[in-house]
Formats: sequence, structure tokens, C-alpha cells
Amino acid sequence: MNSPPPGVRLVMEAVCVLKGIKPERVNDSSGKKIDDYWKPSQKLVSEMKFLESLLSFDKDNIPPNIMKTIREKYIPNADFVPEKIKNASSAAEGLCKWVRAMDQYDKVAKVVAPKKAKLKEAEGSLAVAMESLETKRSQLREVQAKLKKLTDELESNKQKKQKLEFQVDLCQKKLERAEALIGGLGGEKLRWTQAAHDLGIQYENLTGDILLSSAVVAYLGAFTAAFRQEQINDWCSYVQSKNIPRSNHFSLIQNLGDPVKIRSWNISGLPSDTFSVENGIILDNARRWPLMIDPQGQANKWIKHMEKPNNLALIKLTDSDYVRTLENCITFGNPCLLENVGEELDPLLEPLLLKQTFKQGGSLCIKLGDQIIEYAPDFRFYITTKLRNPHYLPETSVKVTLLNFMITTEGLDDQLLGIVVARERPELEEEKNALILQSAENKKQLKEIEDKILEVLSTSEGNILEDETAIKVLSSSKILSNEISEKQAIAEETEKKIDEARMGYRPIAIHSTILFFSIADLANIEPMYQYSLTWFVNLFIMSIDNSDKSEDLQKRLENLREHFTYSLYSNICRSLFEKDKLLFSFLLCVNLLKHDKLIDEEEWRFLLTGGVGLDNPYTNPTAWLPAKSWDEICRLDTLHAFKDLRKKFLGQKDQWKIVYDSVEPYKESFPGEWNELKDFQRLCIIRCIRPDKIIPMVQKFVSENLGQKYIEPPPFDLAKSYADSFCTTPLIFVLSPGGDPMLALLKFADDMGFSGSKLQSLSLGQGQGPIALKMISQGIKDGTWVVLQNCHLAASWMTTLEKIAEDLNPDQTHPDFRLWLTSYPSDKFPVSILQNGVKMTNEPPKGLRFNVLRSYLSDPISDPDFFSSVKDQHAWKKLLFSLCFFHAIVQERRKFGPIGWNIPYEFNETDLRISVQICVNQSH
Repeated sequence: MNSPPPGVRLVMEAVCVLKGIKPERVNDSSGKKIDDYWKPSQKLVSEMKFLESLLSFDKDNIPPNIMKTIREKYIPNADFVPEKIKNASSAAEGLCKWVRAMDQYDKVAKVVAPKKAKLKEAEGSLAVAMESLETKRSQLREVQAKLKKLTDELESNKQKKQKLEFQVDLCQKKLERAEALIGGLGGEKLRWTQAAHDLGIQYENLTGDILLSSAVVAYLGAFTAAFRQEQINDWCSYVQSKNIPRSNHFSLIQNLGDPVKIRSWNISGLPSDTFSVENGIILDNARRWPLMIDPQGQANKWIKHMEKPNNLALIKLTDSDYVRTLENCITFGNPCLLENVGEELDPLLEPLLLKQTFKQGGSLCIKLGDQIIEYAPDFRFYITTKLRNPHYLPETSVKVTLLNFMITTEGLDDQLLGIVVARERPELEEEKNALILQSAENKKQLKEIEDKILEVLSTSEGNILEDETAIKVLSSSKILSNEISEKQAIAEETEKKIDEARMGYRPIAIHSTILFFSIADLANIEPMYQYSLTWFVNLFIMSIDNSDKSEDLQKRLENLREHFTYSLYSNICRSLFEKDKLLFSFLLCVNLLKHDKLIDEEEWRFLLTGGVGLDNPYTNPTAWLPAKSWDEICRLDTLHAFKDLRKKFLGQKDQWKIVYDSVEPYKESFPGEWNELKDFQRLCIIRCIRPDKIIPMVQKFVSENLGQKYIEPPPFDLAKSYADSFCTTPLIFVLSPGGDPMLALLKFADDMGFSGSKLQSLSLGQGQGPIALKMISQGIKDGTWVVLQNCHLAASWMTTLEKIAEDLNPDQTHPDFRLWLTSYPSDKFPVSILQNGVKMTNEPPKGLRFNVLRSYLSDPISDPDFFSSVKDQHAWKKLLFSLCFFHAIVQERRKFGPIGWNIPYEFNETDLRISVQICVNQSH
């Protein structure tokens, strides 16, 4: 190519300049010589190694003048740009880029080269310095190693020092803690050692003890204390015969009882005697709900006080809404007490008694009737009955835990002692009660502290002396425990002094307890003879208040004893039939003498039964003594006091014949040494020889031991019975054949201003219940008297009557209201009304004297206006006495039946009243 494009030429010139190729000198168009690089360029390009020469171009050593030429002539040239050169030739474009690259490289190389030289120099200096530094570092490392070794030794020694100081401090603290621990718990060593020993023995005997305890809880709740103990003794012997380990002296209280809990029960009203405490333990441990036989209301009172803080609900089967109340208790977990049940329970209660709970929707539920309700685990259910000796069918007994809460002598004795001391020495009783509460709280705190100490000791890990918190807890607990123990010791000492002062009143408490159990047995004679403990206690308090006071304690107790005994006798006699009054006096007398060990139990049993025997091998030595009497004498001979009576009877038969033939054999002297017998033993002899004279002998016996007044029952006094009543207390006439109290009641009502519309009377029978209910409601509101006659004829309505009587509230009842009831003896009559009501009998008394006295005290003879209305008083008095005497004779001859009379005729009180009226009419 001779004429290349300008761009190509320009590029090639620059390449030739860089490579140092000289130009040719040629003439331009004007003839002037110029440098021409095209031909050298062509020659350069044609070389085989042109590209290689570009690649291996020594770019680091380009002469400065060449670079100056390039920079001045080509680089600034506007046409020397790769983009423009490309238009002329792409190869030239690459060479243009190469030239420009060389320019840039040269610039950089000129700047970097000095720096590289300096870098090399510096690196040389650095290498020398680093060598020197490494030497120094090596020396430093040796020094540091020595220093580290010394530092480690120092640190190790410091740690040893700290450890030793810590050990010294810890040892000091351990000594202090050990002193505190020994000082605090040292006194517990003997007690805890003994406790550990006792626990070991208990552990060994656990099998037999728990077996016996389970048996007591499961089977013996319903039985009396004596039978329960007898059965336990039998079981203990059986368990021992099977080589099952058990405690030598089995005690349910020791095995299952918690002293703190038992004391809280006592404070709530549970009697403190062993039998009652065992009942509480059985109730607390049994799986089935308790049904408590509670004629005296002891369990009722205890449950009400114990569960009062937990919102106890009270229900009866006679309540219209008792199911709703029960459902609420079950749902919300409140305790519930079902009172006064009979011998049959509502079938609706069966799921509850069997605890037939189930899960529904994640909640525990139970079906009660048609309703499914939630069952709260905290729910508790109690059942009580006032029946003395209920007969529950097996299907009922297996659903509940039967518990006999009949009051015991020890429990009643303690209650009566508290009452008499509270009335006589109130400051003593208040202090005693305060000490009981304080003692219970102290023992509770001591138990909690002891549990806390044992918990700390058992949970402490490692050395207890290293646990400062535990030592502090133990020390503070022990300090508090010591303080409480000191208080408890002082309280117990004070309590002993108080008890010594209280013990002075124990004789009257024991005496009164004997009296209560004497009247409690009367229900076995007649179902109407039932008296509540509350009534008895109120009578006891009245005697304390009304009997003669004395500064001399023994004199005061004697006054109280005589007053209360006769007060009880009088109150009980007015509710007894004539046939039972002497029996009651005899029971009182015998029970008091038995307590004083003046009557032998075997002799008492003989008097009641005549002894037990089959054929008598001994021949009757007399013709006048009946065979039955001889058999009894032979059986009496087996008793210690009558030993050889049978053998000596033949030699003394003439003297015994005198006794046998006597009108009053009990006043005759007995033969030989038998005349030295005590009165009760003489009674046993009279029972054998002259059983027909037992009654006068008993009268003589009671008169000599209790007093004449105890065989002379007080006459019927309606006014006194009324005075003992309240608006909430029913008055009950216990009827007997021929006795009609209505006339006497009407006369008394007239005297009291309750005649006419203020006295409503109704004879009960079929369909009369609603009428009676309306009359009672009206009487409660207006303060009138309501008389319901013949209650025994409305047995089905008695539950309603019982509910009415129980619901009588003094705040809502007119104070003048009285409910009078008449009934023949009936086991259907409500027990609660019998126990809490004022009972009376209106029966002709026994004996001519008492019959005549009764006639003169009866209406209308007792009315002064009636008695003085006859003008001829002299004739009237004689005629009246003759009539009353004749009436008494006829009444007394009733016991002979039709013997000696052509027709049976009573000539009762109504007949006497009519006869007296006729006498008055004739006298006018």
C-alpha cells in the first residue's frame, strides 16, 4: 500500500518512534525534506516476528526522549484515538491501543520504579531489622517464659493462700455453726434417739397395726366402746397367733391419730374420751361417707362447729329444696350435713353414697337424680340420726360408715365438770379454756417447727455445717421452739393447778353422769321415755343456779347433789307412767350405789334374772317353800356373799319359815349370819322366798338410800310443766287407758286466759294434716294455743310435725304460742320432739293416799270457789272424802282385774268428776 489512510500512517509512525526505527528523508510536495515513516513501517510490519517483538518489547527501558516525542506529538493528537483509527484499520486500532498502553505503562513505571528501588532498599533494611528483632524477641520470650513461670508460681501461691484463708474462715464458721447446732439441737438427741427407736419398732409392727386399724375403721364404728374393745382384743390374739408383728398395746389413736388434729376436734366440740376420739379418726380415714348414730346430738354439734368456717350446709330429707342445696354443695365443694334421717335413706342419694363419679368434658361429674353435676373433690358429706338403736338394712350399711356416737361416761363427765366449774368458778373455766386454746396453738407450732427442722436436715446436701441458710433456719426454729416449749411448760403447770381446783367439783359431775345414763336407759322400757342431753344440761344448770350456796365446797356439792337429783326425779316422774316411777327411783338408787361399789354386779344380775340354771340336782328340804324359790336359792348359793346358804337352809328352815309367813318379811330378822347381809343382799333373799313383797322391799331400799321423797312421786302439776316450756317447746301428754287430760288442760287454759278462740283443738286422723298445719301457722302468728290430739293415729304425718317443731324459731314465733300434743306410746312418734319437749302423764297414782291426794288436787275439787260453794261444809267434806276414798279403792283394785268384781269397771277420773258434781247438786 503506497498511500495508506492518515490514521494508519499516524499509528505506524508512533510504533516506529517507540521501536526507535529511523524515518526516511523524503521530499514533500513543496520539495522540502521531511521524515517519512511509511516505508520503514512497511518493512517493520513485513517482518515475521513483528507481533512477537511487540509482545517482548522492553517497556521498562524506553528512552525518555522517545516517550517525550510520543507524548508531545501523538498522544494529544485528536486523531490518535482507537475509535477513529478503527475506521481506517482494525489492525491499526490495536497498534494505537498498544502505543497508548506503552505510554501509560511508562508513566507508571517511572513513578513505581523509584518506589520499587526504595522498597527493595527498605526490604533489605527490614530484613536486617527483623533479624535483629527476632534475636530480641527470642531473648524476650526467654524472659517472658521465666516471668510466666514466676507469675504462675505467684498465682498458685496466692490461690493456696486464699484457699487456706477460706478453709480457716470456713472452719471458724463451722465451729460457730457446730456450736449453734449443738446448742440448738443438742437437747433433742435423747428425744430423737428414742423417737427413732420407737419408729423402728413401729415399722416392724406396721403390718399388724395397720391390719387391725383397717379392721376397726371398716367394721367396728357402729358398736359400743365395750364391744369394740372386746373385739379388738380378740383380733389382737388372732393376729398374734398368726405370727403377724403388731404392737403390744394396740391403739387406734396412736396408729392413725394426729395429736394436733385431735386437739382441734376437741376444741370444736368432740368429747375428749377415747371412744369419741376413735370415732373421729374412723370418720377421718374411712372411704365411705359417715352415718352417725347420734341420739344426744354430740356428733351434730361437733360437725357444725368444725365445718362452720367452710360454709357448712344443713339439710333434712323433709326439706322441700334439700336436693338443690345438696347439688350446690357438691358443685362448689362445700361440706353438707344431712340431719335426723330414719332407717331408710332416699334412693336419690345412692350415687353419692357410692361415689359414682365419672369424667365428662375434662371435669369430674356425678349423676344425682336426673341431673349431671360437677363433683368438687373438696366436697364432704355427713349424715346423722337421732334414733337410739336404728336397724339399717345391709344394702344401706355397706354404702356408709356407721358410727356410734352415743355419749360415753368419760365424755359426759368432762362436759358436766366444765359446766359446773363455769357456773361456780367462771374465772377458772375461762382460764382453762384459754389455756386449752393456747396449748393447742403451741403444740401446732411445735409440730410445724419440728417438721421444718426435719425437712431442712433431710434436704440438706453434703456437710450440714457448710449450709449457712440451713443453720440459720435450724437455729431460729429451735429458738422459737424453746420459747414455745417454755410457754407450754408454764401453761401445763398452770393447767395442772387449775385442774386440781376443778377436780374438787368432779364428784357432782360423776354423780350427774350416773343420773343421765340412768334416764338414758328408760327408752328401753317405753319408746316415749326419751330425753335429750341438751334438756338434761339445762336442768343441771338450773339446779346449779337454784340450789343453796355455801362457802364450804363439800357442803355446796352436797346441796347441789340433793337439789339436782330430786329436780331430775321430779321432772322425769311427770313423764312416766305410774308403773315405772318406782322402777326409775330404784334404777337411780342402784346405779349410784354401783358406782360407789356398794352393789355387786353379780348380785344385781341375780336380782334381775333370778340366776340362770337348768335342772336343780338338790332336793327341796321343805314342803312350804315353792320349787321355784328353792331353785333360785340354790342358784343364789353360787354367789360369794351367799356361800353355803343352801347347805345351812335345812338347819335354819324354821327361822326361814317365820320370814316366809310374815306379812312384812323384809322387816324380819334373818337366821344366823344371814341377818348381817346388806340391804341389797337381803333384797336378793326376799326375791327368792317372797317375790310378792319385792315392791315394798324396793320402796324401803330406795327410802333408806335416797330418801322417802323418792318413793312419793310429785302429783300432776300442769302449771309447773307449762312454766318449764317455751314458745318453741311442744308439751306432750303421754296417754294411758282411762286418762283424759283435756278437761284439765281446758281448765288450765281458762285460768291462763287462753279459752275460747285462743285455744284450737283438733283430733288427728286421715286428712287432718293440712288443717293442723293451718292451725299451727295461725297460732305461731297470733300467739294462741294449739292442741293436737291422738298423734299416734297420724303416724304418716309425724315427719311433718317433726319438721314443724324443728323449724320453730323464737324470733319468728309469738311468745304466747304453745303446741300441745297428746299421744299413746308409739315408736312412730318423732324422737326429736320427745327429747326436747315437756312430757307429762295424767294417770291415777299408785296407793290410796296418793290417789286421794290426786283427787283433791284435780279440777274441780281444787277450785276454792267450787269447794266453798256448798253451804253445809261439814256434811260436804265428809261426803267428798268418802267419794274420793271410794274412787281411790276402785282405782287400786284395777291391778286385780275382774277378781272379786262381777263386772270390770274402772270408775276413772271422769266418773269421779261427774259424781262430785252430782254431790254438789244434791247438796244444794
